Amino acid sequence: MTVRVGVLGATGAVGQRLIQLLDPHPEFEIAALTASASSAGETYKDAAKWRVDSPIPEDVAETEVRATEPESVPDDVDLIFSSLPSSVGEAVEPEFCEAGYVVSSNSSNGRMDEDVPLVIPEVNADHVDLIEVQRDERGWDGALLKNPNCSTITMVPPLAGLDREFDLTDVRVSTLQAVSGAGYSGVSSMEIIDNAIPHIGGEEQKMESESRKLLGSFDGAEVHLNEMDVAASCNRIPTLDGHLENVWADTAEDISTADAEAAMESVSGVDLPSSPEKLITVFEEPDRPQPRLDRNIDNGMGVAVGGFRETTDGVQFNCLAHNTMRGAAGASVLNGELLNKRGYL
Repeated sequence: MTVRVGVLGATGAVGQRLIQLLDPHPEFEIAALTASASSAGETYKDAAKWRVDSPIPEDVAETEVRATEPESVPDDVDLIFSSLPSSVGEAVEPEFCEAGYVVSSNSSNGRMDEDVPLVIPEVNADHVDLIEVQRDERGWDGALLKNPNCSTITMVPPLAGLDREFDLTDVRVSTLQAVSGAGYSGVSSMEIIDNAIPHIGGEEQKMESESRKLLGSFDGAEVHLNEMDVAASCNRIPTLDGHLENVWADTAEDISTADAEAAMESVSGVDLPSSPEKLITVFEEPDRPQPRLDRNIDNGMGVAVGGFRETTDGVQFNCLAHNTMRGAAGASVLNGELLNKRGYL
């Protein structure tokens, strides 16, 4: 049965990626698009300055943009995808959940709330059942599910393989993040060309906290955070798409580079339309992965790793994922597929 979906913040960069993924989706049908009050009432083609690298879908172009409020969305919409700024999502998303809508959100607000599942389906799909606790505590007929930050989602799948086999104790990561992660107008050309910016506000804290929740354990009532120590340094560089990260992972057990590669390759895809059959691609070349060459692996939903070296207490490696696909819109769609499969819609 086709699931009718809506997109909150449909005119933004992630909203446009969502539409690109949802328009041909085998399970979902776009039924409502929302944006700011200034865009409400316009056709989508007029309201959105389309910047995605494929034509705007014809059946979406003439759709009327609605206000971002529950009253504006049809009752027969089964699932909402949210790409709202966190300052807006914090107020609006609970309103949709109270009105009975199930929300798969890319916004950062609420990710670390104790009753909000933060999920990468290939890593911790069981955490989605925290929705039952959420509904009991908040009295919602709807539900709120989050995908993690675009830099967190790049390193966590490889770390999941290491933790399952060898028990992570400490993780250090330095990121080289693409400009698209800041949104179309987030970093000016004069600021980023011939430059690197060694600070992204709030990003380090997100990586440090979200990774511990994603790799934590769910006992049916709450998520217990992973006890590993995580420290992050986040940097913006002048690549368009694809977050590249240098990771140092210490483990409780001795580990070789071959052990690390095998553990990461064991993190497989799941039976959902947007999940690649092989989630992690391992490169033997010391200079891979690279953003321009490898960000579109598995239609942007794969994670690439390489550059393995043994360290005193573990391994060092590099990882890469497409930040607006696997790291944002694709992650939300994948979580929506999980919600559908688990019967939450």
